Amino acid sequence: MSMKLIVLDRDGVINQDSDNYISSLRDWVPIPGSLEAIARLNHAGYRIIVATNQSGLGRGYLDIKTLNAIHHKIQQELSVLSAQIEAFFICPHAPDVSCRCRKPLPGLFEAIAERLQINLKEIPAIGDSFRDIQATRAVGASPKLVLTGKGKSTLAAHRDDLSDIPIHKDLADAVDTLLAN
Repeated sequence: MSMKLIVLDRDGVINQDSDNYISSLRDWVPIPGSLEAIARLNHAGYRIIVATNQSGLGRGYLDIKTLNAIHHKIQQELSVLSAQIEAFFICPHAPDVSCRCRKPLPGLFEAIAERLQINLKEIPAIGDSFRDIQATRAVGASPKLVLTGKGKSTLAAHRDDLSDIPIHKDLADAVDTLLAN
């Protein structure tokens, strides 16, 4: 029996994405149905981990205190639904920094596997960008694309590379499919 775990990207999957970065509490707006979808996963026994590039930190658009406040707000909103995210794994680096944790590299996923002492093979991972898919594939996890956030442009730009990937309208739709199987 493998662990029931799912890895989610944050911006564009759980909350609205912004080209101007989610750099304050007021910028954080949940995508309709996403928090309820996380609650349904929790109630079905899934552990939920978020793996997110947060280059706004490295670029100086927000500080770690603000990022932690945003994640606390997410947890507060989820607690109303008797749900939670177990952990947030973040890459704080700007794109010009040579790191292994910035997706599309698999460092965040490797850190999750190491922390939880598990193999991520076949673990579902839901993202809205091609770099989410690439990082997921690199560790043998099971990528799924949502069409919220950057999802539609990702699909348009990489259709041939995504032919084997389940595509969902949004997180709620992805969770419906996952829980039906």
